[in-house]
Amino acid sequence: MWFDEAVFYQIYPLGFCGAERENDFGETRHRLSKIGAEIGRLSELGVTAVLFNPLFESVRHGYDTVDFYRIDRRLGTNEEFKELVEQFHAAGIRVVLDGVFNHVGREFPPFREVRAKREGTDYRFWFNIDFRGDTQYHDGFGYENWEGHPELVKLRLDNVDLQNYLMDAVRFWIREFGIDGLRLDVSYLLPPWFMELLRRTVREEKSDFFLVGEVIHCTNFAQNLCPARLDSITNYECFKGMLSAFNSKNLFEIEHSLTRLFSSQPWALYTGKHMLNFVDNHDVARACTALKEKRNLLNLYTLLFTMPGIPCVYYGSEFGAEGDKGDCDVHLRPAIDEIDKTAHPDLVAHIKKLARIRRESRALSYGTYEKATLSNEWFSFVRQVEGEKIIVAINISGGDPTVRVEEAEGTDLLTGQIRNLNDIYLPPYSAAIYKRN
Repeated sequence: MWFDEAVFYQIYPLGFCGAERENDFGETRHRLSKIGAEIGRLSELGVTAVLFNPLFESVRHGYDTVDFYRIDRRLGTNEEFKELVEQFHAAGIRVVLDGVFNHVGREFPPFREVRAKREGTDYRFWFNIDFRGDTQYHDGFGYENWEGHPELVKLRLDNVDLQNYLMDAVRFWIREFGIDGLRLDVSYLLPPWFMELLRRTVREEKSDFFLVGEVIHCTNFAQNLCPARLDSITNYECFKGMLSAFNSKNLFEIEHSLTRLFSSQPWALYTGKHMLNFVDNHDVARACTALKEKRNLLNLYTLLFTMPGIPCVYYGSEFGAEGDKGDCDVHLRPAIDEIDKTAHPDLVAHIKKLARIRRESRALSYGTYEKATLSNEWFSFVRQVEGEKIIVAINISGGDPTVRVEEAEGTDLLTGQIRNLNDIYLPPYSAAIYKRN
């Protein structure tokens, strides 16, 4: 499928466009053109799909949805978004939206009606209400929320009327706007039958519609990566493993995860499946902030683009943007025009090269994974598919090891250098991606 070969670019629209932190539900602002202005640059970077965090009308950060049928007025109008999708498609870039189906904001009209009419409305069955309780908002009733956040009201997904409402909204965004996929927020809380309902719904509209689930825990979710449910999930295990391994100079840690998840061993969890890989996103510290040795920044992205799965670059991080989780994650989500685009010009060029290499290599999209050599500060692995073999070697140290893989000749796709793969010399803080000749 197209997504198995894609290079994703993640945008948090409210931050990217410099929107207000609170929605005053007043006049519509027109900021989506800020995203449209970047399409040419993203195409040059090698991006083939864009993943938007919440776009629907909300109170604050987008995950407290108010209206599933309207673009947040802090960003623009539905018509402007439709034009934006057309611009992306014209550039050959697919569009995936964030589907928040586990919870809504307190200003969601059906919940507002429950607050006004209590037992007098059938909308009470859309939520898990306890009319004998109360909340810090003094609603006169209690309700289930998302993980202790009372501003996020949990939906009762087994309600048929609610299911119809949500599926109609999904059809609306596919039919009217031509979107190509959905990211399922907190998919680890969605029942398997709901994923199956969603899959049936989108398959009727688009046979190649992409469904990727957010899974933040390192648990076995492989049973949900199947044709009836999801195409992919977020790879938090390797995200954590990469940064920890690089920072502690212990590559055994990330290699253990790669073997555990993707190797040919019978106990590997996700062999042949394509997880969505990243080195940062809207919920975690920017890679350039989290990485102790900045000279390994290019190596980090080399691993991202060559390990099994689908690479995803978070907006601004291609420039080496900094950002920690302070001030309710606002530092992670700056406006695109506030990001210094000159700090790491070598990183932009490197990502362009990695995107091209991946686009031209079936082994990096579909190949098997096997460890070749491993030490604390350098390692190599093999990605292989019939007719193509790629050897990746990474050195995160200030030393200059020689990595021995096999007695054969290969071409380094990063430099064009040809050499024997039994004698791969790695300068300090460098990597090589060899295609066997």
